[in-house]
Amino acid sequence: MTERIIFHIDVNSAFLSWTSVRRAAQGESDLRTVPAVICGDPDKRTSVVLAKSQAAKAYGIKTGEPVSMALRKCPSLQTAPPDFKLYSKYSAAFMEICARYTPCLEKFSIDECFLDMTGMKNVYPDIIAAAHEIKDRIKNELGFTVNVGIGSNKLLAKTASDFEKPDKVHTLFAKEIEQKMWPLPVSDLLFLGRATESKLNAIGIKTIGQLAAADTGTLKALVGNKAGEQLHNYANGIDESPVRDTPREVKSYGHSITVEENVTDLKTAQSLLLSLTDAAASRMRAGGKKAYNISVNIRDSAFKNRSHQRELNSPTDVTLDIYEVVKQLFSELWRGEPLRLLGVSLSDLTDGDGEQISLFGSANPVGSEKLKKVDAAVDAIRNKYGDSKILLGSTMGTKRPKKK
Repeated sequence: MTERIIFHIDVNSAFLSWTSVRRAAQGESDLRTVPAVICGDPDKRTSVVLAKSQAAKAYGIKTGEPVSMALRKCPSLQTAPPDFKLYSKYSAAFMEICARYTPCLEKFSIDECFLDMTGMKNVYPDIIAAAHEIKDRIKNELGFTVNVGIGSNKLLAKTASDFEKPDKVHTLFAKEIEQKMWPLPVSDLLFLGRATESKLNAIGIKTIGQLAAADTGTLKALVGNKAGEQLHNYANGIDESPVRDTPREVKSYGHSITVEENVTDLKTAQSLLLSLTDAAASRMRAGGKKAYNISVNIRDSAFKNRSHQRELNSPTDVTLDIYEVVKQLFSELWRGEPLRLLGVSLSDLTDGDGEQISLFGSANPVGSEKLKKVDAAVDAIRNKYGDSKILLGSTMGTKRPKKK
């Protein structure tokens, strides 16, 4: 049986990180570098710490404790109020990047998710490198850090992501359990609460390793049959729960292609980009959307990724309108290096109703009613007979790429 490959990706101190990204954009100090917390009104006795910086953690400040207690531990503690609308925005952007790497993503909370990468080994043969790529892309594109835990199930992946923070990738496979997980206190075991911890400590079980070696009958007598069996399984790294794909609102339409031989000439690159644009625009029209943002990303033969994007004054869903922007972005991005991957993404979506203004002025035929009718006709033929039955002129000879 093929060993599963599961990622658990967790934003480091999410609320504080997301607030800090916004503050940095406004020229304010970065709360991640000083003792700071996200909390309600610090003057109210009921206010609690929602998130903390690493510097605040060094003072013994804990998430969930009263702000008054945190201020006693660190009188110079900086505070900032929560902004849940902002957090929702960054959460969606975070999930969107993660979803580029696998079709099977489970949103576990606003700031963490599971990715089932088992079927992606052909695309990402070096799974550790893929984890670093995701981590670094989130940091570079969104401005905050995450931890990535990798394991053969959700339990091990989530446990691994809680190892040293921030901005780290950790593994925890079956062969690593004895060394990495068993020495940990039982309180570090997923879903094990304080009451159960106290019961286990009372009978001399203080580490996960001791729990793994414990008699299951003793555990069942202590916490119940079902809970006792689950505790024993978890301590031994056993977890069969699947990654349940979470239905998500589509935030972008993107296609990319990894080529078997390096692309080194402009004509081939543009042909592939037109095919990618055509595929993405067709899906977007099927979803009844138009895009304000167009981006192009490339990966060279040294596996270095770069991207370029443009925000439009008015949204479009016209293939050739989009392709003109894609060509411009690519010409600004490409330096002639051999390419292994090209991608086109359409985002900042809006409903496809209403009149569309040409991106290039009324004198330019691109974006005209004629081209919109051509797109509609092409879409209708493809819907009836399949994608390969009609291709744009310069995409002949190239395969229509699969969606991300």
